[in-house]
Amino acid sequence: MRYLTFALAKGRLAKETLKLLEKIGITCDEINDPKTRKLIFQNDELGMRFFLAKPSDVPTYVEYGVADIGVVGRDTLLEEGRNLYEVMDLGFGKCRMCVCGPASAKELLSKNEIIRVASKYPNIAKNYFKDKKNQTVEIIKLNGSVELAPIVGLSEVIVDIVETGSTLKENGLEVLEEIVNLSARVVVNQVSLRMEHERINKLLSDLKGVLENE
Repeated sequence: MRYLTFALAKGRLAKETLKLLEKIGITCDEINDPKTRKLIFQNDELGMRFFLAKPSDVPTYVEYGVADIGVVGRDTLLEEGRNLYEVMDLGFGKCRMCVCGPASAKELLSKNEIIRVASKYPNIAKNYFKDKKNQTVEIIKLNGSVELAPIVGLSEVIVDIVETGSTLKENGLEVLEEIVNLSARVVVNQVSLRMEHERINKLLSDLKGVLENE
């Protein structure tokens, strides 16, 4: 039997996904061992293989067929823009991608002024301002705390993920515009979906059954 390979985004999403898979009888004890140094884990009985990857790499592994199935946040999928099938919303890891900044920046957004936007998600930011708002902006890519950018004057606004909004509030910022709702998604390699149609469809249908009963 050919192994069905999963790429899971490291951290909370992987933990939640593994819990969900356990409910449909797919287990992998090794992956839960905090002392392990292994990179690939498998359940020979079920013909399943798992590996943990940096979230931004998961869509790449799936697009190139190294993994048949991936679980990753929708923010990563939108940012990476890879060629794959997004087949299911798992409903956890919910948050929003928003344009945030000081209240005074509202006017700059409504008047379509040329502004600077700092973000860890330059593609999402660029597509939003160009396609949805038709506003000319300069995108500045940052890797760390983007909330700092409008405070120190690097940018007028930021595009970032908002869960509770408490970090924004603490720094005198607020949500100015909502771009998109986010959550964990299941993605499938296009060839794998044809070759492993039965197994993948059964897996998706089992997951759907669990989610509907929760």
